[in-house]
Amino acid sequence: MRFSDFNFDFLEGKQKNSLKIFIIMAAALLVLVGIIATSIFFVAVRGGEQTLVPDLRGKELAEALLELQVKELYPRIQLRYSQSAKDKGKILEQDPAAGNIVKAGRRIRLVVSQGVIVNRVENYIGRDIEDVRMDIQVLAASSGSQFLSIKEPLMYDFSGETPGTIIRQKPEAGTDISGPTRLEFVVSRGQEDSLVTVPQFVGFPISLALEQIGRAGFAFEFTLRELMEGEKGETVVSQNPSAGVSITSDDIVRLTVNFPARLGEDEVFGLFQYTMPKNPYPLPVRLEALLPSGERKRIIGVDYPGGKFTVPYRLPLDTVLTLYLMNREIYQETVKR
Repeated sequence: MRFSDFNFDFLEGKQKNSLKIFIIMAAALLVLVGIIATSIFFVAVRGGEQTLVPDLRGKELAEALLELQVKELYPRIQLRYSQSAKDKGKILEQDPAAGNIVKAGRRIRLVVSQGVIVNRVENYIGRDIEDVRMDIQVLAASSGSQFLSIKEPLMYDFSGETPGTIIRQKPEAGTDISGPTRLEFVVSRGQEDSLVTVPQFVGFPISLALEQIGRAGFAFEFTLRELMEGEKGETVVSQNPSAGVSITSDDIVRLTVNFPARLGEDEVFGLFQYTMPKNPYPLPVRLEALLPSGERKRIIGVDYPGGKFTVPYRLPLDTVLTLYLMNREIYQETVKR
């Protein structure tokens, strides 16, 4: 039965109006209460779906997981090496960052430290310094952290070990690593009074002289002069010191070669020159030529102490000459007239 069908005939006029107003107000109040209750319900439900991301950085993994559980969030764990052994098991990074409002059930990315990739200093004595450099670079690349480094400049001392061999180190092998560590090395320069006997060069063609130098491993310097009558071109015509003389690693063997008798139309005879820093002991150096045809040709490979580096060549125009030190390109030039 509708409100309009209600029989108010038994009431007087004023009483009828008052009762109608009362019923209308009561109905309106009920509707208003229903709207308010519904709004409160949806606000409560919606508020329960969102939560504040806590700050987990620097906390132990177990503690971080408990905090996520309270917030109804879930972890996505990634492992990474760090620079300190003290960080092992702790949260390094998180995403989303602390303070963000997210829905309950969201996954939070946690980067957890595995500690350092090594926890003790190795024994480097007896190893070649360049091999150790390479190992430390690879270690840094694989871990994403430079927690081991070599103190520069290196210290050198004479010893019976092969030049370039590590003879002392600090910290000592077995020392615990708790953070970024700088390694101090003393490297062998070879024997103090080691002597080399100068071989015979006069009369040798340039290619054979360069091969002989590559085996001997001493400092050398070439000069060019014009071809004289009766001479064979591209030959060593003088040397100083003479063959058979004993020299030290600091001495330089000076060789003079003459020009070829003739050159091809597109050939150049010249002298490659480059000055390198002086090294405490000879390091591997090589000079290569990239011919216009695409062919590669090694001119010379030698352990060289540094300083002025000169090599005669006979090559086609536009050949590219590249000088390498320890397999690293340090200089390049193109052959021109």
